[in-house]
Amino acid sequence: MEYVKLGSTGLEVSKICLGAMSFGDVSANWMHTWVLDAVESDAIIKKSLELGINFYDTANVYSLGTSEVFLGHSLKKYAKRNEYIIATKVGSEMRSTPNGSGLSRKAIFEEVEASLERLELDYIDILYIHRWDYSTPIEETMCALNDLVKSGKVLYLGASSMFAWQFSKAQYTAKINGWTPFSVMQNHYNLLYREEEREMIPMCRDMGVALVPYSPLAAGRLTRNWESSSKRFTEDKIAHHKYDNTQESDKEIVKRVQEVASRHKVTPAQVALSWLWRKGATAPIVGVTKLSYLDDFVAAFDLKLSNEEIDYLDEKYSSHPIMGHK
Repeated sequence: MEYVKLGSTGLEVSKICLGAMSFGDVSANWMHTWVLDAVESDAIIKKSLELGINFYDTANVYSLGTSEVFLGHSLKKYAKRNEYIIATKVGSEMRSTPNGSGLSRKAIFEEVEASLERLELDYIDILYIHRWDYSTPIEETMCALNDLVKSGKVLYLGASSMFAWQFSKAQYTAKINGWTPFSVMQNHYNLLYREEEREMIPMCRDMGVALVPYSPLAAGRLTRNWESSSKRFTEDKIAHHKYDNTQESDKEIVKRVQEVASRHKVTPAQVALSWLWRKGATAPIVGVTKLSYLDDFVAAFDLKLSNEEIDYLDEKYSSHPIMGHK
């Protein structure tokens, strides 16, 4: 395993982050029907620790909290608290009742307490705001987040997909008030979706903010033929929304990924991850539904793409509709 500092912080994280959106109780009646149960999730978490992964990502809304339950329980069983880093998120709807979503002070404080209980933790390493809240002043949100850091219940702050002007506004609000800024941006970024290269990624580099992209393999579309019949490929409605409308142009990029992989005698997944590291990603968040995927991802550290190969992979990209934030 390789480790790197998280942006301009002193925190050391593995260059692969294990995403826990694929873990949870399917009966939670959330949007994903392909999630792994507690036993399957436990095996993957155990192996990830054995491979040296120390960075884990979940959210309160994933399977309505059961992802956090599975992840927290397994990590506590197999590792000491100082050996792993947990990131979770707040903001998405947990209840249809008032204050059941959003980034008000009340919603943030109550959801963090609930996440701590589900994760079986005294503190959260990284807390992300899941999306921008248009109905709450950013001053209220940033003040609440700063108070959580000062209380010791949260160590670092992050934001997920949003427009660059929103991220800049949040950072400026924190700066002028002497509050804790965001140290991490978790955005939608991969070979098939590169709109973040226009504004968000250059701004994060300038600010020293770590890039921890989600969907690094485009929900599997970069790793296999487009006509896959896997359970997730078939039933992942979010991924269909993200990628189906651009699949004709995307298929040419997938073809090139496969060509480069064949030339190096590696898998397409390794090419996709190596490309992200070359583009400055700190720790791509990989979703795992099979144990064998972990070995595949870790092997990507040995692949070094040439400048010519990067250009070849980049060449066929065309502008895509914004996907990820509102």
